[in-house]
Amino acid sequence: MTILEIKEFLRNKSGYLKEGGKRLRNHLKLKGFDTTIKDCKEALRQCRQENTQINNKVKSKQAKVLIYDIETSPNIGWFWRAGFKQNINTNQIVKERAIICVSYKWQGEDEVYNLTWDINQCDKFLIEQFVEVLNEADLIVAHNGDNFDIKWLRTRALYHGIQMLPNYKQFDTLKLAKSKLYLNSNRLDYISKFLGFEGKIQTTPDLWNKVVMLNDRNSLNDMLDYCDEDVRQLEKVYDKLQYLDNPRIHVGVLNNEVKYSSPISGNYNLKLVKTITTNNGTLKRIMKDLDNNRIFEMSETNYQKYKLNK
Repeated sequence: MTILEIKEFLRNKSGYLKEGGKRLRNHLKLKGFDTTIKDCKEALRQCRQENTQINNKVKSKQAKVLIYDIETSPNIGWFWRAGFKQNINTNQIVKERAIICVSYKWQGEDEVYNLTWDINQCDKFLIEQFVEVLNEADLIVAHNGDNFDIKWLRTRALYHGIQMLPNYKQFDTLKLAKSKLYLNSNRLDYISKFLGFEGKIQTTPDLWNKVVMLNDRNSLNDMLDYCDEDVRQLEKVYDKLQYLDNPRIHVGVLNNEVKYSSPISGNYNLKLVKTITTNNGTLKRIMKDLDNNRIFEMSETNYQKYKLNK
């Protein structure tokens, strides 16, 4: 591939702009393209420069919503017997658990990206790269993300001395399903199928055994396929469940619009649906963004400003 051809690939697959020259060359090689690390580095440099110029000229109304999922390894330790009610102390851990891989995509885009631990099963580079991705997002989405994924990432980042932001705006599809729905199961696979989608790829614990204990790279690729599909199904579930909740971020304010703009789109094509009060007598307005057909709450102060200026 020439530099121009690599640049064209990067324009269509912008997520690869986060890669270094060597990793980009390896990705292209797996896709059947022949190129050099030097050309990959130059194509990355030029595309990043072009993107910076474009971003300085164009103001986007779209929030950056990151859909992600992680797969993790178990602790490896020694013990005398198996069974219920066994006491295994931390000093019996031989090898600490780690993050095997992370798959992610940006809402509305087709490409799913992934990162894995290295050949020595160290997840430091994975964490370094993915924290940069997390920091770009306005909102992150994960299933059981509040209690599992983000805590895992923070723990491994702390272990490696990698700094993360103090807080991330996160939409946890599991938490929302539990709080607002009465499903037979809150597992991602069930919710996906309940909503008419394909569900997760089925797998067994043997896959983890091959990846962790045998360090089998073909099995690692199978795990990436499994994790990638989780992210695709998660996006479909999120697209449905987001209508059950108030927006977690204000897209209008992110784009320098006023607070009475739509938090969903930043636009002003709004309709009053209903007026409600809180238990202490404060008025609130239930509004609909007519461009997105989504409902949200607006304070009385902002509603009066909206009426005055529409």
